[in-house]
Amino acid sequence: MRFAVVRSSAPGCEPNCPEWISAEGTIEAGTPALFKRLLKTLGGRQLPIVVNSPGGNVDAALQLGRAIRKAKLDIAVGTTEFSGCSPEMKNCRGDEDASYLGVANDSGAMCNSACPLMFAGGVRRVVGEWAYLGVHQITTTYRREKLLYRTTYKIVNGKKKVLGTKIVSRKNAGSYKTYEMSKAVEKRLSGYLKEMGIEQGVLDVMKATPASDIRQIEPDDMLEMKLVTSLDSLDLLTENTICRRNPVPANCREIPTNGKQVAVASVEIKSAGPQPTEAASSSRPEQDMRFVLVRGSNPLCDPDCPEWISAEGAIVAGTPDRLRELLDTVGGRRLPLVVNSPGGDVQGALAAGRLIRERGLDVAVARTDFLDCDLGAVGCGAKDLHTGLTVDAGAECDAACAVMIAGGTRRFVGANVHFLVHSMGMEDKVKAYLEEMAIGAGLFVAMQSARYAKHRELSQDELAEFGLTTGRQSVDTLTGATICKSSPKPDNCRVLPAANAAAEAPAKL
Repeated sequence: MRFAVVRSSAPGCEPNCPEWISAEGTIEAGTPALFKRLLKTLGGRQLPIVVNSPGGNVDAALQLGRAIRKAKLDIAVGTTEFSGCSPEMKNCRGDEDASYLGVANDSGAMCNSACPLMFAGGVRRVVGEWAYLGVHQITTTYRREKLLYRTTYKIVNGKKKVLGTKIVSRKNAGSYKTYEMSKAVEKRLSGYLKEMGIEQGVLDVMKATPASDIRQIEPDDMLEMKLVTSLDSLDLLTENTICRRNPVPANCREIPTNGKQVAVASVEIKSAGPQPTEAASSSRPEQDMRFVLVRGSNPLCDPDCPEWISAEGAIVAGTPDRLRELLDTVGGRRLPLVVNSPGGDVQGALAAGRLIRERGLDVAVARTDFLDCDLGAVGCGAKDLHTGLTVDAGAECDAACAVMIAGGTRRFVGANVHFLVHSMGMEDKVKAYLEEMAIGAGLFVAMQSARYAKHRELSQDELAEFGLTTGRQSVDTLTGATICKSSPKPDNCRVLPAANAAAEAPAKL
C-alpha cells in the first residue's frame, strides 16, 4: 500500500479545495510505519483517507485502524485518479503546495479481506453504492525453519558451563496454512471491533465465509452493523463544493493566488426584513400533518403485506409529538414514512427529522390512497389500521418538508414527485442540521438560491447529487406488493391472523 496526499483538481474549487490521503494497494507488515511517517508530515491536519485495497496482513490492518482512530480521521472506499504526476511515476511530484492533484470516485473501488479492519478505524466511515466492501475467513500461514546453532562453553570443575549460543544458519523447512479462525484470533478481532464501536455481526460474516470466497456486505447491513456511519458516497468528504460550507471542513485548504488571500465563493441570501419560520404555501388552508398506520391492500401480498405510516399535511409545531405518539403504539417496529406535504413550520420539521433518524426510519415522498374509508368521514379516523396503496404521481414535498425528509435512514423520491425548496429562515439551524444528517452542502445552497415564496423545483439528479436521496427508486421500494417475498424480509412486513386478514382484505368484485 502506498500513501499520497492529494488535492482536488475538480474545476471550480480553487482557491479553497478539499485534500485527502490516497491509500492504494495491499496491506503489508511495513504499511503502518509508512502511514505514521506520512501523518508526521501533515502537522496534525485531519485529512480523510480514500482507500482501495484487496486486503493483506491482519495485524497491520489492526495497527492502521488504531492509528486512524487515534488521529481522528474519516475514511471512504474509493480510488484516486491523478492529474499529471502520480505516485508510481519516477522523479515526478506535484507543486510545492500539494504533493499530487486528482479527483476521487468510488466506481469499482474495493475494501476487501483485511481492509475492513483498517476501515473500521475511521471516525466517519463511508462506502458509496458503486464501491465494494467484502470479508472472508482469515488465512493463517505458519512457516517452519530449520536452525543450526553454535554453542560456546568451557569446563569448570569438571562440568560443562555454556557461555553462549548463536544461530549460524536458517533453512526453510516448509509451511502450512489454516483456514479457520483460532479462538485467540477471534478474541483479538472481537475486542478490536468492540473498541471501534462496530457490531459483532461483521465477525460472524467473516467466520461464515470461506477463505476462497468474498462476501460483499450490502449497504443496509453495513449500516446495521455500524460498519458505516451513513449511506453517503465519498463526495461527502472530497466533493469540490464542500469547502463552501460553514464551518469549513478540516480537510479544506486555501492556497492564495499571487500571495493574496482569496475569499471562498459562497451563496448568501440576506433579507430586508425578518423571515418567518414557516415556509410559504398556497393560499388555500392546509390541514395539519396527520399520521396514519396503513397496510398494503394489493391481493398479491396477502397474507404477508407491507405496512407503513402515512404522513400527509402541513408540518406544525406539534407534528413531532404526534409522530412520537404513533411510533410508541407500534411496539418498536421500524415502519417507513410515506410523506406528502406542502411544508410548514421549520422548527417542527427539524424536530421531526431528528426523531425519524433516532428511530432509524426510512422515508419516501408519495401519496397514500385509502381504500377502506375516507379519512374525513365520521368514524373512519377511529380505526387503528387502514388499507391502501401508495402513489408517487402528484405527490409533493415543499420547503420545510425537505428538512423533515433529510432525517430518513433511506430516502426515496420518485420521478413523478414534485420536490420544491426555497429559503425559509433559521438558516444557521437548518445548515447545522443538514450537516448533522450528512446531507451535501448543495441542498442548502439550492434552498438559499430561491428567495422566500419563490420555489425552485429539484430534479432527481440534483437530489442524488446533494445526497438527499439514497437511491433513485420510488416509494415501491418500501411499500410494493412483492417486497415481503424478498430475503431477508423487510421490517415492515407482517402476517395478520386469518380472521383479521379476512376482515381487513378489500372487497373483491
